[in-house]
Amino acid sequence: MQNTATSTVHITLDGKPLEVPAGISVAAAVLGHAHAGHTCKHPVDGSARAPYCLMGVCFECLMEINGEPNVQSCLVTVQEGMTVRRQLSGESA
Repeated sequence: MQNTATSTVHITLDGKPLEVPAGISVAAAVLGHAHAGHTCKHPVDGSARAPYCLMGVCFECLMEINGEPNVQSCLVTVQEGMTVRRQLSGESA
């Protein structure tokens, strides 16, 4: 059995490679990465938004994951080779 406390996975975030701890949510991986800091922008005023609940209630963490838009990233565990794109302009598909 693999120890996820010390292992990492490699994902691509907005086209850039990123190494993150295994076993965490995509939202946590993005929030924990220095260049990201937020998950999306508000569709009306463009302000930076971050997840409020991190448990699938507020829908503030929607991202494109492996080509599928509007996925609640707080409910998805990072996986090796995953491609993540923040929905920065508030677009929906």
